[in-house]
Amino acid sequence: MSNQAHVIKPRLPDPPPPVDALLAAVRSAVEEIKAKDVVEIDVRGKTSVADHLVIASGTSTRHVKSIADEVVRFAKKLGAMPLGVEGEREAEWVLVDLGDVIVHVMLPRVREFYALERLWTVGDDQPETTADA
Repeated sequence: MSNQAHVIKPRLPDPPPPVDALLAAVRSAVEEIKAKDVVEIDVRGKTSVADHLVIASGTSTRHVKSIADEVVRFAKKLGAMPLGVEGEREAEWVLVDLGDVIVHVMLPRVREFYALERLWTVGDDQPETTADA
């Protein structure tokens, strides 16, 4: 009888889905659940953590969690398992790490407080707004 724990390590499929396909899946997911004020930020050259950030707002903690769940569901359709999902319990700010794309779904007051758009676009042109459902 073995007492070793079974460890599950999430990973991207080999090869991982193209970044454009991941972004398209994220766009579709946030549009499907009617996320507010969706912004995409290209962070290539600013960090090695990801190539793109997608920031969206939900109208309530339930809405924030639903948006994040939909992003995970759409990513799984591509064969991409999230590398991590953080903040689901409180659901004021949920982060979905898809590797090259990181999705932040936040309540508006939390988004305003942390101002990720300003942090990641200092010295850049304004980030591109993709949807305002």
